[in-house]
Amino acid sequence: MSHPSAPADLLDDPATDPFDVAADAARFIAERSGVERHDVALVLGSGWGGAADLLGETVAEIPSHEIPGFHAPAVAGHVATTRSIRIADASGDGTAPRHALVLGSRTHLYEGKGVRRVVHGVRTAAATGARVTVLTNGCGGLNLDWRAGTPVLISDHINLTATSPLEGATFVDLTDLYSQRLRDVARTVEPALAEGVYAQFRGPHYETPAEVRMAGRMGADLVGMSTTLEAIAARQAGMEVLGLSLVTNLAAGISPEPLSHQEVIEAGRAAGPRISALLAAVVPLL
Repeated sequence: MSHPSAPADLLDDPATDPFDVAADAARFIAERSGVERHDVALVLGSGWGGAADLLGETVAEIPSHEIPGFHAPAVAGHVATTRSIRIADASGDGTAPRHALVLGSRTHLYEGKGVRRVVHGVRTAAATGARVTVLTNGCGGLNLDWRAGTPVLISDHINLTATSPLEGATFVDLTDLYSQRLRDVARTVEPALAEGVYAQFRGPHYETPAEVRMAGRMGADLVGMSTTLEAIAARQAGMEVLGLSLVTNLAAGISPEPLSHQEVIEAGRAAGPRISALLAAVVPLL
């Protein structure tokens, strides 16, 4: 069934198909932006927001809470608008313009709004036509060589949230969830990019030193509170996923200093111009 003006709370109704709400959101974005199809979607986490200004010409900027199923962001460092951007032509061959959908209203699992809301952005992006999604975040690092401000490609993840965006008997292969092809493309721009495994905890509290040690023994190199559920939903929707983390601090027990969200914001601000330029150079090649 379809809900032409679906409010956000429809996602709370088990009888509602979340893909219907995503389709409604996609139609709303097409009407407001005048862009029939988007090619790539970006979720810009802490530190990555400046990339949107470098991607190309902003065609439309929509307050996120006006789009069916979306809310204003609850976390400092995340913007409250969704943007349609005409991607700068990297090839110069005069081909038809491509468009990026920049989702500026990420919902985190710890907000308590439900998994459907967490992944509504990537499902909406898929409904607009996007075949690639770029998921970024700020995170804690376990590798002593990755100081604050280091961008790291996500090669795989460990989902420690004890939940999934898939409902019912839905089985999705996650073998190559974080596309090797897209990682290779990113390295054509920055060959020195490191990669690692990202572990998502539920939050909102930071991980204890013991939890960080556990994650490390399980194979994690990065720890944070987002991304994995979005990546699973993106794969279910048929999208390729490029994951990029910004190490904003060493994780608990590795860092000699107490952790704070202000530290995350400051590290993201300091690294912002450099990582934004990196991402803006990668996106036209995807």
